[in-house]
Amino acid sequence: MRTRQRPTNWIPHVILVIGVAIFAFPIYLALIGSTHDGGTIARGETPLVPGPHLLDNYWQAWTRGSSERVTSVPVQALMFNSLVMALGITVGKIAISLISAYAVAFFAFPLRMFFFWMIFITLMLPVEVRIIPTYKVVADLGMVDSFAGLIIPLIASATATLLFRQVFLTIPDELVEAAKIDGAGPLRFFWAVVIPLSRTNIAALFVILFIYGWNQYLWPLLITTTRSMETVVIGIVKMIGTGDAQTDWQIIMASTILAMLPPVAVILFMQRWFVKGLIETEK
Repeated sequence: MRTRQRPTNWIPHVILVIGVAIFAFPIYLALIGSTHDGGTIARGETPLVPGPHLLDNYWQAWTRGSSERVTSVPVQALMFNSLVMALGITVGKIAISLISAYAVAFFAFPLRMFFFWMIFITLMLPVEVRIIPTYKVVADLGMVDSFAGLIIPLIASATATLLFRQVFLTIPDELVEAAKIDGAGPLRFFWAVVIPLSRTNIAALFVILFIYGWNQYLWPLLITTTRSMETVVIGIVKMIGTGDAQTDWQIIMASTILAMLPPVAVILFMQRWFVKGLIETEK
C-alpha cells in the first residue's frame, strides 16, 4: 500500500532547488556568453541559448588569451601557474601540519603546550594583517616573481595543525602501546599507523586547501610583477579593460569557465574521501 507523502516534505527540496538556481544562473550566463561573439555581448544582449562561437572563443582564450582589444597571457600558462601554486600550498600545508601535529600529540618535550598555543594564536593573524612584513622578507630573499615566493609564505597552516592534532588524539593508547611492543619506532608508527588512519582527513583538507590556493588573489597580485608569473585569477582581472567597449567579455567568460574546471575536477574526484574526512571523528 502506497503512502501519500506529506506536502511539507517538499518544502526543503523547493528551497534547495531555488538556492541552486540562484547560485548556478550566473555560471550559466558565463557559459552561454562564452559561446557568442564580442558584438552580441557589447550590445548589452544577454542570450540564454548557446551561440556559434564556442570553439573559437575557447581556443583563443586557451592559446592566446588576448584579442584585438585585450592583451593578456594565454590561459594555459595562467592555469599552469595557478596549478603549481595550489599544489605547492596544499602539499606543503598538509606535510608541515602532519609533522607538527604528530610532535605535539605524541611527544613530551619542554614547552610543548607553549608551542602549541603559539601555533594556535597565529589563527588570529591572517595573511592580510602580516602581508607587508611578509613581502619585505620575500623581497629581501629574492623570491619576488618566483614560485617559491608564491608558495612558501602561505605554506604553514595553524588550522590544519589543530585539526590533525585533534584527529591524532582520538587514536587509542592501546594502539600506541601495541606498536611499541612490536618494536615500531616513531617514524614507523607515523608512516604505518598514523598516516593510514588519517587518510580521509588528509583528503578532506587536500580539497579545501587546493581551492584555497587556487583562488588566492591578494598575495599573487603583490608578489608577481611580470605577466608570465600571473595566476589565472589575476590574469582574468587584468583582461578587463577600462570600459565595456575595450573589453572582450566572451574571452573573459571562456577563461572563467576554464578556470573553474580544476577545482571542480578535484571535488568530483575526491568527493567520497572528502565527505568521509569531514564526518569521521573516531579512529
